[in-house]
Amino acid sequence: MATEPNRQGLGARPQSRALRRDNFQMLSKLGLVALMMFGFGYALVPMYKAICTALGINVLSVSELRVNGHGKADPAGNSQVDRSRLITIEFDANARGPWDFKPAQRSVQVHPGEVTTVMYEFRNVQNRTMAAQAIPSYAPMQATAHFNKLECFCFNEYTLAPGEAKSWPVVFVIDPKLPKDVTTITLSYTFFEVGAKIKAAGAEVKAAAAPVRS
Repeated sequence: MATEPNRQGLGARPQSRALRRDNFQMLSKLGLVALMMFGFGYALVPMYKAICTALGINVLSVSELRVNGHGKADPAGNSQVDRSRLITIEFDANARGPWDFKPAQRSVQVHPGEVTTVMYEFRNVQNRTMAAQAIPSYAPMQATAHFNKLECFCFNEYTLAPGEAKSWPVVFVIDPKLPKDVTTITLSYTFFEVGAKIKAAGAEVKAAAAPVRS
């Protein structure tokens, strides 16, 4: 009977060692996973840049841009700017309605790969609130795929109070892969009213078509 406690003590020690060994292995695995995650996060930025370079994608950052007095911005160290070519970009504005809509400048010359900002101005000259939006178009058509807008007001609906004026930027870059024979591109916007005006016009048509009862 005196040996029974000793057996229990001897049995508990191997179990305690096994538990400590399992805990140590688990902590080791967790530490390895944490180390791998840290390494992956550290390597993510150079991996991303390498992928973009391999795919020909120009990664631009606001902190990397130097803006000059003509609304142009050159990425610092951006080797994709083709300074051997100049492309003339013409800006056009069509307003389908009684309001003022125009670009701040009619044309600008840019190098392919160079980031450029141009402002468009809009004023609601009516005595009522209106909602409108713009749709862009390009000429020649083959330049469409090479005209990359980084910021644009197109396709967004805007509401303007009577007499209210707005200025919207268009930030763009011409792809250096633009065909050599294209030396001029025209960016045109058509601004038209949407919403209440369209509904009102539809209501007038229905009223005119309704039969008159005596």
